[in-house]
Amino acid sequence: MGIFGKGKSGGLMNVIRCDQENYLVWKWTPLGQEANTTSRENSIRYGSSLRVKDGEVAVFVYKQKDGVMQDFIEGPYDDTIKTANFPILAGIVGMAFGGESPFQAEVYFINLQSNNQIRFGVPYFDMFDPRLPDHGVPVAVRGTITFNISDYRGFIKLNRLINFNLEQLRDQIQAAVVRYVKGIIMNIPEEAGIPLVQMERKINAINGRIEAELKARVEEDFGINLKALDIDAIDIDKESPYYMELRQLTATNTARTMQAQTDINIQNMKDMQALNRENMAETMRIQREEAQRAQRLQTETNFIGAHAIDQQTDVLKTGMTGLGNMAQMSGGTGGSMNPAGMMAGMAMGGALGQQIGGMMNQMGQNMQMGMQQPPNMPQSMYYVNINNQQAGPFNFQQLAQLAQNGQVTAQSYVWKQGMPQWDTAGNVAELQSIFAPAMPQMPQMPDGGNTPPPMPSV
Repeated sequence: MGIFGKGKSGGLMNVIRCDQENYLVWKWTPLGQEANTTSRENSIRYGSSLRVKDGEVAVFVYKQKDGVMQDFIEGPYDDTIKTANFPILAGIVGMAFGGESPFQAEVYFINLQSNNQIRFGVPYFDMFDPRLPDHGVPVAVRGTITFNISDYRGFIKLNRLINFNLEQLRDQIQAAVVRYVKGIIMNIPEEAGIPLVQMERKINAINGRIEAELKARVEEDFGINLKALDIDAIDIDKESPYYMELRQLTATNTARTMQAQTDINIQNMKDMQALNRENMAETMRIQREEAQRAQRLQTETNFIGAHAIDQQTDVLKTGMTGLGNMAQMSGGTGGSMNPAGMMAGMAMGGALGQQIGGMMNQMGQNMQMGMQQPPNMPQSMYYVNINNQQAGPFNFQQLAQLAQNGQVTAQSYVWKQGMPQWDTAGNVAELQSIFAPAMPQMPQMPDGGNTPPPMPSV
């Protein structure tokens, strides 16, 4: 502690500060005084300086008429204690400060640094797997708690203002942490579905579960802010006979599960292959039947056409025979020509000729319809830039409709397969006719069309 000179009462002026390490709460005393040995250790002389570093808070505890008072000064702070420049103690004006006697107050420093760490360990205890509820396997847990003091007012209410270091806090919370961690981790196999033999591999999931449940309990019971709980190791006694039995059971069940899953996958593959074969056979059968049906229809069509020709030929023969008979009848006994009979025969022959010609044309059309028709000519399909968005593809008729609606203009960019890059529609020869000017409206004659327009002069 520094000595800055003598005060008005002849005593020594002090520098009130904390240079301790690994402390949570530390009581300041003047140089050469032991804590809680004499009232002189609480004497603060006029002109002494107070230094509070960043990450700590100084607590002044003093008596007034209303009882014991507490003032908190958070760091950083560095100044001489005077009523004029130390407003936090302005309430003591009229007391010993400013006179000949020192001011009586206890000063405590509370560590507010961000990260304080304490180690914890849970000694071996028996854990049980739901599959073997009577076979306990020894398990131990080790880890680290990272915390800070954020609510220092609540902290000193729970822990009192006394010299208090990390080791003392560890001793206080060790039993509680062991109880909490043990209670949580014993239920992990049943509640979280993590087998005991796989707990080491699931340490991150277990760590998160314990941290979430332990945080509220530690903060409520001890007034510290639990920032993190890190489990370093979950030690399982692998020499335990029950562990060996449980591991064998787990390995056997795992192997059986894997084998069953493999069998299912193989069976599913076989079923799928069989289904594919059936589907392919059915598809081929349907295609074969369709082809046979089409062939039968074509054969029947051709047969009907040939039969029609035979029938028409018979009719023609009958007609020709009739013409011959009519010619004979026209000769009569006198051998003269019969004009009426000749005209009737010619008319009948013309009718028959037209009927045969129509029949042949119909057969030719039917044969052409039975043949495979050539495919339609491919149409060019264009993509169009409409409002900076690619649209399409559109054929010629669709582009013409868009142009008519005003959505596509000659300045719109278009592209189709084979074009090296986008170009305006007006530059594409195939599309220029879309944007050709419409035919102007025919002018009306002044007198309604009765008077022809004047002839142009030569």
